[in-house]
Amino acid sequence: MKNQNKKQKNTGIKASVKILWAMVWAGFAFFILLFTAAYFGLFGKLPSLQQLENPQANLASEIYANDGTTIMGKVYTENRVSVDYKDISRHVIDALVSTEDIRFYSHSGIDAIAVGRAIKGLGTNGGGSTITQQLAKNILGQGSGSVIRRGIDKLKEWIVALKLERNFTKQEIIALYLNRVSWLNAFGIANASRIYFQKEPSQLTTDEAALLVGMLRGPGQYDPVRHPQAALDRRNLVLDRMVTNNILSEAEAATLEKKPLNIKYKRVNESLGIAPYFRSVLSKKLIEWCHTHKDPKTGNNYDLFRDGLRIYTTIDPKMQMYAEEAVAKHMAKMQVTFDRQLSKNVWKNHEDILNRAMKESERWKAMKDDGATDTEIKKSFLKPVSMKVFAWNSRHETDTVMSPADSIKYFKQMMQTGFCAMDPVTGEIKAWVGGIDFKWFKYDHVTTNRQVGSTFKPILYTLAITDAGLTPESMIGGQTITLANKTIAADKSIAGTGGTMAYCLAKSINSAAYDLMSRIGPKKTAEFAHLCGIKSNIPIVPSIALGSADIQLIEMMRAYTMFPNRGFNTEPIYLTKIEDRHGNVLQTFQPETKQVISEVDAYTMYRMMQGVVDYGTAGSMRWKYGIQSPMGAKTGTTNDNTDGWFMGYTPQILAGAWVGCDDPFLHLPRYGTAGGSAMALPEWAYFMQKVYADKSLGIDPKAEFEKPAELNNDPIYADQNFAAIAQKGQGIDSTEEQGNGDAGDYGAPVNAASPSDFGQEDSKNTIKPLKEKKVIGPVNIFAEPKKDLYKKREIK
Repeated sequence: MKNQNKKQKNTGIKASVKILWAMVWAGFAFFILLFTAAYFGLFGKLPSLQQLENPQANLASEIYANDGTTIMGKVYTENRVSVDYKDISRHVIDALVSTEDIRFYSHSGIDAIAVGRAIKGLGTNGGGSTITQQLAKNILGQGSGSVIRRGIDKLKEWIVALKLERNFTKQEIIALYLNRVSWLNAFGIANASRIYFQKEPSQLTTDEAALLVGMLRGPGQYDPVRHPQAALDRRNLVLDRMVTNNILSEAEAATLEKKPLNIKYKRVNESLGIAPYFRSVLSKKLIEWCHTHKDPKTGNNYDLFRDGLRIYTTIDPKMQMYAEEAVAKHMAKMQVTFDRQLSKNVWKNHEDILNRAMKESERWKAMKDDGATDTEIKKSFLKPVSMKVFAWNSRHETDTVMSPADSIKYFKQMMQTGFCAMDPVTGEIKAWVGGIDFKWFKYDHVTTNRQVGSTFKPILYTLAITDAGLTPESMIGGQTITLANKTIAADKSIAGTGGTMAYCLAKSINSAAYDLMSRIGPKKTAEFAHLCGIKSNIPIVPSIALGSADIQLIEMMRAYTMFPNRGFNTEPIYLTKIEDRHGNVLQTFQPETKQVISEVDAYTMYRMMQGVVDYGTAGSMRWKYGIQSPMGAKTGTTNDNTDGWFMGYTPQILAGAWVGCDDPFLHLPRYGTAGGSAMALPEWAYFMQKVYADKSLGIDPKAEFEKPAELNNDPIYADQNFAAIAQKGQGIDSTEEQGNGDAGDYGAPVNAASPSDFGQEDSKNTIKPLKEKKVIGPVNIFAEPKKDLYKKREIK
């Protein structure tokens, strides 16, 4: 009986062992099956070998200034910059290995000892993931989930880790890992080093490296800014681990653990940096570029926010700084003048603008989402609250108490500006200031359409020379021109002053401009303006002679390049080249250049436009701001001083400025403190004063415009003769602009030569002939211009 029981017992044990072994083999087979399924992508596609050899992290694209080294700013989804292994402090690497993966250099991606420890302690004695596994997890974008989900993810993680170990060196894995991990909003070791210690990752000390490595276990929990004691304790724990790994002696660790954190935290603010308005406009152009260019390695369009492109611009950091300083100096003064003259009733009859601004605000949208009625929201806008607002002080902000409604008025009553400088020959944009402060006012005014006033007149005068056969000494104007204003009962008259062409341009005489328009016609004028690079719509109406068209400053810059560039029109360019993350050049950039007038005509226009500063509306450039350089220029003013313009150029620099308020009903009411000469010219002057003073820029204040050989024997171009011509006229003694006509002035002058001269064949105005004794004329150039007229015209 005993033997029988013993036999049965042994049989039962053997059966149990068989079952156990069967379970083990079944489990192993199941694991192999799962592993195989994961390997072949049954649980989701794994990175290919090619993708692992070229791992893609979300890298910020960097924008460089024209020196090729100064970073102006970045464009990113994650502000991440990649650095090589050699550019990472050895202290960071030692701290990382000692803390996260002590057997990193001996395993092949999976640490069996660490895995066994993690299983035995159910994760309480530390995790089992190696640095390579953590990198794999980051590449796969894995997160939390159910036990089953995490189990499958772990298999995929192991597979990728093994692939990484086979295809990368240990040093490359370390660099990949440190470039991909994040410290809160700092992505990658380079940004973490710069944000927390204001230094490059290669310069990190042992204790600094220990702090950053310690944060990886929980960036929020061990944030030294919010939780300094927890960060200090965690740093010291990392130092102790470095002792265990024989990196530090106990004495060295003890000394380091006594040190304070010494962080120099500075959050990245992309509103700062160099030329933020320029970068904002450039980013939109770069997105368009990405949409039309593919990465040959992936076959996908380039991604500006993730591909780590290196973008090299034409911006000169020094000129940009001088432009921003000039804007700040002038606009602070302009705001004082504007506030002093502002009427207390300025918002009367403009409540619709205020209501629209309220409804577009975040406050209104948030309260609307919370279920508040319009009446309740409007009441909240009338209740004073504490807030920060823009102010002209060193910080460009101040604390105050005002109602949200008053804050809208306050911000809208800030005068704005656009300023741009470029090389007129190469087309390279050197400085760009799109407003008074990018943090508070994002709207760019270099690319905003505004009425250009008399800055348009040089385009008309150029046609008078090239197509109408007039010269600087031709007499124009000299009679009153009456405009058929459709918005008021009475017609509007423009004073009948006149003189030589040179005189009338210097004094910006409106009747003279209308005289020229009667000879040339608005259709041909608009065509020529478009030929010169102005893409904005130009109405085919006579008042464009006075600058009634809405045009962008950057377009006016291009149009003016023909004057200092010997008749060649040059497209402004923003970039010199774009590289990929590895430094491979993807595209280089050259401006579009075309000759639109002859060198002789360009020089003639320069001499007439120099009269603007020597004898005309920009005279303060000489007597007030002390700039005596050879230069051409033109001021511009629109009705009621709504817009003030100044365009000026030397042989080396072309720059333009616009000043005004975003809402046209807000404007400077008085002459003397208004007009292009007072509103915009000072920005140009302050900028050039600084540019000339900085000899490193190579801008010569004595640079001369080269006179074409054909003009050497022409007596009118002798300095004394031209000066006499430029001052031969009557009726205008001030240096102020006359304005540019109202919207209702878009009809033809009542006393134009004929309605068809202005493209107004259906006009019902009474036509009176020009008084020929006051002007040269009439020239028979009123016929419709032929197709491609300017392309076919020979330029000598």
